Order: sequence, then structure tokens, then C-alpha cells
Amino acid sequence: MTINPAAPDPQGPPTAGNAATDHPLPRASIVVAALSTVVEWYDFTLYLFMATVLSRVFFGDGPESILTTLAVFAIAYVMRPIGALVFGYFGDRLGRRPVLLASMTVMTAAMLATALLPTQTQIGPTAGVLLLLLRCVMGFSVGGEYTGVMTYLVEGAVPGRRGLVASLAAAASEIGGLLAAGVSALTVFFTSGDALEEWGWRIPFLVGAVLAALTLAARSIMQESPAFEQLRKSGSAPSRPLSSILRFHRPALYRTFAISALASVTYYVGITYVPVFLSTVTGYDERWSLGLTTIASVAVVAVTPIAGALTDRFGRRPTLIVLGALAVALPVTMFGLMAHGSLALALTGAVTLACIAGGLSAVGASATPEQLPVAGRLSGLAVGTVATTIFGGLTPYLSQALVQDSGSAIVPGAMVAAVALLALPVLWRMPETAPGFLAPGLPSVFTFCETTPTGCCPDRGRRPQSRGVRCPCR
Repeated sequence: MTINPAAPDPQGPPTAGNAATDHPLPRASIVVAALSTVVEWYDFTLYLFMATVLSRVFFGDGPESILTTLAVFAIAYVMRPIGALVFGYFGDRLGRRPVLLASMTVMTAAMLATALLPTQTQIGPTAGVLLLLLRCVMGFSVGGEYTGVMTYLVEGAVPGRRGLVASLAAAASEIGGLLAAGVSALTVFFTSGDALEEWGWRIPFLVGAVLAALTLAARSIMQESPAFEQLRKSGSAPSRPLSSILRFHRPALYRTFAISALASVTYYVGITYVPVFLSTVTGYDERWSLGLTTIASVAVVAVTPIAGALTDRFGRRPTLIVLGALAVALPVTMFGLMAHGSLALALTGAVTLACIAGGLSAVGASATPEQLPVAGRLSGLAVGTVATTIFGGLTPYLSQALVQDSGSAIVPGAMVAAVALLALPVLWRMPETAPGFLAPGLPSVFTFCETTPTGCCPDRGRRPQSRGVRCPCR
């Protein structure tokens, strides 16, 4: 029997693309989902922006205290893929909205508890242990947060604007980073050394707890993803979503891993590690390093939606390739500029690195969910968060350790360039997933891989012969 891969299975659920066209999410749900990423990235970037202060508060003034503080960040990040798997399973079984409410509830409690922690001077080394435990809880909740929001937006946006809409959430996350940098800078600037270590460091975390509580209240108005609603009505939600994805969509997982790895290493080395680099390597005090990072974050907020709109205009693949090439060519030079000591050169390096990272985050926000079908999408993206753990959570610690051991200031840039060089061949070979970039009458990879209850192509993984379109199930 001859099967036309472009023809949807009449027994299968509607595609996410069609679902988004026929029943887009209300604007209020889109806005709340997009802006809610402010809280997630506020907390995680806040920890790194305040790392030098937290190292003294929880681990003392010893030479290894900053490395211990970064190690806590890295260890806690290991909880991210675990959280993504747990929340992803329930998100694929029960819906996107319930897991977004649950993850924000956990995040609110963890942030408030962090602000109330006793310090090392009050209870000794136990303070550092409690900080680690709370960071692990935070990492667990964040695991279900970002992938859930990106999936929700991609499934609920009008197809021709998916890139822009998803990038707005990435921009909001940059606003969270900007807010963290600003609050950290103001806290450090307006509190003296003793006051900062006694009570001032708590202020940014209290601000985060309030933001999280407000976001949780706002999320109560969100509707369920229309793509998931149609999947549920068709009775096609998989009972074992992760197993289905691993069986039928392994190449898509490889692409998701590559995109996530590149976006993570550029973000966590090129943005969140930079304040530590400027303080410990260049010699700027905390006020100047946080101030420069705040300026870089403003540039990222402006660049991110532009990058998202470009993917709707020119496609995900070419935009990723251009940004990946920049990530190969520029980071070593930029870290060299920041180490030079000149304020202007440091600002140039920080802004350039931040813009590359912001652009990749914007494209990845739509490109990674589009690699996978609605059925099992969150579980598949959970596997991709392993890349974020390795290339995001571990790289600030690794960067600082290598700089201290080697004495070379360009090592972090070389690390970014190496990961980008490895990711480029994957990006070059990946199929285009943006709607409207294939010949008329041909569905995108994103569409025809969602036309059956299994989430696999009608020919169950064999390469479709129609005009050479590659199936990601293969």
C-alpha cells in the first residue's frame, strides 16, 4: 500500500500547527505565560550575580569559597533534568497548565525559604548545606518551568508568529536576568559590607519570592494548550510518553540536545558567569561588574525578539547557523577584551557575548519544541535539559576553575567556541521546522510527525519520498 506522508491520518489527532491556527490561545494566556519566565531566570541569574556575596555569607572568606558557591549551583542544576522528567510526564498526561501551576508553587516556596536562611556565622557549616538543599528544590522546579512555557507558547501561537511569540518568553527571561542584575547592583551599592552580609543579601531573594507569588496568581487565568486539548479529546495522549519519544524520535532528541547545549553554554558562560569573571579576573569590584552586566542584559532584551522575528521571516535553521558561527568566531576575542582592564573594552565584550547568547535563546525557544510531536513533547524536551545541565549548570564552575588553574583569561571563550563548533554540523543538517518554508502542499516536519496517535510518521519511520523531505522519526 502506498502512503502519502503529507496526508494526515484521519484517525489521528489534529496537528499542533492546525490547532494553533484554528484555536489560538487568548492573548491574556500568551502574555501571562511569556512574562512568567521573568521569575525563573531572575532566581537562577540572581544566584550567580550574588555569588561573591553568598560565598562569604555561607562559606566564609577562604580562597575556595567562590568555587564552593559555584559548585552548589552546579550540583543543584543536576536536579533540573529530574524535575523536567517528572513535570514532563504529568504535562504529557494531564496537560501543560497543571504543571506550570505546580512548578511555580514550588519555586515560590523555595525562594522565600532561601531569603530566610540562617548564615554561617549563625549556625556554621549547616547554613551551606541548607543552601544546597534549597537550590536543589529550585533546580527541580525550574526543570518543569522553561520547557513547559516554551511548549505552551509554541502550541498556542498562530503558526506564522511562533518564533516571535516564543522569543518574547526568552526576552522576558532576559528581563528576569536584567532585574536580577539591577536588584543585585542596587543592594550591593546601597548596603555597606557588614550590612550586606548580615541582612542585605536577603533583599533580592525576598523580591524574587514576591514576584513568584504574583506570577502564580496570574497563571490561574491561563487556559490549557489547544494542541493538547485536541490530543486529549482524540484519546491519543500516550500512556508512556517518554518511551514513545525514545522509540520513534531519537534523531529529534539529538537535535534538541545540540540546540540546548549551544544556547546553554553561550548563556551561562557569556552572561551569567561574566560578573564573576569581571570581579575575579579583571579586578572590578562587585558594583562595576554588576553594572556592566546590567547594561549587557538591556542589549539582550532588545536583540531577543528581533532574533525570534527573523526566524519567522527566514526560518529557524539559517538563523541558528549564523548565530552558531558567531559563537565559534567571537567568544575568545571577547573574553580577551574583558580581561584587558579597559572599561570600554569590557563593556564591548560583555554586550557582544550577551547578544549572541540572547539570539540563540530566542531561536531555541521555538526550534526545540518544534522538533517533537505534541504527544510526548514535554518528556522529549526533558531529555534535552540534560544538555542544559552539562553545558549550563556546570560551565560557570568549570570556567572559573580552569581560569584559576591555567591563568588564561580566554579559556571560557574557548569553551564556548568548542561547543559551538561541535553543534554546527547538527544545525547544518537539521530540517526546517518553521511553518511556510516548504514547497506548497508539503507539511513541515513539525506538522506531519503529529498526524498519528503514536506521534510518528504514517510510514512509521521510513523516509518519505515526496520531494526529499526528511522525517525526524528516522
